[in-house]
Amino acid sequence: MLDFSQLTGFASNTLDRMANQREDRDVIARLAAAASTRCVVLSGEIPALKHDGERHDALFTFPEAKALGTASHTVFLGCHGDRALFARLIEAASHDNAQERGELSFIDLRTIATQGLVSPDIVGALSHAKSLLYWHKHNGFCANCGEQTVASIGGSRRECANCGRHHFPRLEPVVIMLVTDGERCLLGRQARFPAGMYSCLAGFAEVGETLEDAVRRETLEEAGIRVGRVAYYASQPWPFPSSLMVGCLAEALTTTIVPDTVELEDARWFGREEARQLLAREHPQGLVCPPKLAIANLLMRAWALEGASLGMARRDGTESL
Repeated sequence: MLDFSQLTGFASNTLDRMANQREDRDVIARLAAAASTRCVVLSGEIPALKHDGERHDALFTFPEAKALGTASHTVFLGCHGDRALFARLIEAASHDNAQERGELSFIDLRTIATQGLVSPDIVGALSHAKSLLYWHKHNGFCANCGEQTVASIGGSRRECANCGRHHFPRLEPVVIMLVTDGERCLLGRQARFPAGMYSCLAGFAEVGETLEDAVRRETLEEAGIRVGRVAYYASQPWPFPSSLMVGCLAEALTTTIVPDTVELEDARWFGREEARQLLAREHPQGLVCPPKLAIANLLMRAWALEGASLGMARRDGTESL
């Protein structure tokens, strides 16, 4: 049985990360040399895809991957059955000639996911690769002593030979919440959103607070709404560059919106039927919500279409939906 998180984009990743074996350099070397091994390749932050006019393929043999350009970083992602998968990062300029010959497509990860250009498992692997390679590119020096670090255990860690400090990939938790008040949900829009798009409120969890308190703080800061009970619903890896979206449902204790105009261009309550119109892209004012790729869409569908709730009594004594 799949959990709700598997219904979001980038979440399907069935690779065995080989945590008990990847510390053995000989194992990683053997896997890299195997004929069955494949690589995904990122040019800057853009995945490379082979195409034959009908379908796209993100998996390259090691010789094919090396032909695309010199890699600044190569990491081991894991195994799927007998096939190992690695990821290589090349400079953006390295693919110019190949692209001009029409041999490859270089397509951003959001587009790959939303258009279904490769299977969900490969989208998940590309997400994994993008975040891990980004971390290696931007963390080449020890935060403790300033000396250069080197990748180890297949790229899942960096080590400093000078002071012995180990460094691990950074993961940034972000709470994203659908705040409800009975038959209404709270949505906002930022100025950078596409025209007419409204979404769930979201923000980074801070040091020393629970995820529930992060939901309460962010909702109060962004919209002036006080939140009571909070319930976890699902999560989503978000490789832009390396976040984990923690999706929650939350109960509003107050209803007067006072938006933070620095964070939000607008915030408003939407009725359940309006939320359904947003999901179907049939809102009479042309308003929309994020696509199915995003966990915000999942939270809205859960509440508006499937009746997901916190299972709590409202202030008027009736049961919330």
